[in-house]
Amino acid sequence: MTHHDEAAAVRPLTRAWVSRHLAAGERIVGTEALPGGITAEMRRLTIGTRDGGTRDLVLRTFVDTEHAEDRLHREAGALTLCTGTGVPAPGLVAVDPAASHGEYPSLLMTHLAGRTVLDDEGLEARVPLLARQLVAIHAVRPVERPRDYVALTTADTVVVPQGADAAAWAAAIDVIRRPAPPGAGRFLHRDFQPGNVLFEVPPGDPAGARITGVVDWAAASWGPADLDVAHCSTNLALLHGPAWGPRFAEAYEEAGGALAAAASERLYWRVRDALALSEEVRRVSRPWREAGRTDLTARAVEERLDAYVTALMDAPG
Repeated sequence: MTHHDEAAAVRPLTRAWVSRHLAAGERIVGTEALPGGITAEMRRLTIGTRDGGTRDLVLRTFVDTEHAEDRLHREAGALTLCTGTGVPAPGLVAVDPAASHGEYPSLLMTHLAGRTVLDDEGLEARVPLLARQLVAIHAVRPVERPRDYVALTTADTVVVPQGADAAAWAAAIDVIRRPAPPGAGRFLHRDFQPGNVLFEVPPGDPAGARITGVVDWAAASWGPADLDVAHCSTNLALLHGPAWGPRFAEAYEEAGGALAAAASERLYWRVRDALALSEEVRRVSRPWREAGRTDLTARAVEERLDAYVTALMDAPG
């Protein structure tokens, strides 16, 4: 189906740039705006082939150009790195990080089958799959080390939810006043969470899901495995309830992943990521509601975040 609405339209210069990277005789015959993008516009492009068939590509465009060049360089490098590793990342087709050929910085990649799954049903089966996939990502050994991770949240930027447990949040904020624990670095996705993982789910069998792709590598970097685990844990806690945060960390270790040995160090990363989400509750929860989780209002997500932070601070050790 060809879509002509403004959200799906590909701008003329970018369209010409995409066309230069198609095979002879191929052309764009359809576009579709994809949901879920927070930092960039995402479109599926239907490409008509010489034999009368079609294939799909995905175009990521940063209309807000701040940090776009850096993010696209990171993503292009990560997609290239993942090629041949068994990590199901899209294949890089072309990248225009400085908008030298189009209206905005853009990246063109292959389209992966599957869909994001944010429902509670089947979660028990999906969590181990997520954990095993993250272990596989952390096992990738780049020839050239990516840039170090960036953690922007500070004790002064945390947004304490209305009605939150003041004592628990004060203690959590004190945790991130300390220097980051030292530790071995790994290749990080840096935004590994259910919204960036594609699944194929057999009809009527949510427990039979399998992962078909991992997308949005624009923040790929180098740092402790705990940081990726903490991020997915926080997202699971907000999507499905606070108990799922610790459960994911357990599943990661059960899958063979290694986390910091000291409980205080594991706590540091989990608290740091949870507090980072405090600044983005409205931005993060919007695509979840658009995907069908209408129960996840900003207020409901804030309450889950408060419960999760409180649980982290109350945990033994």
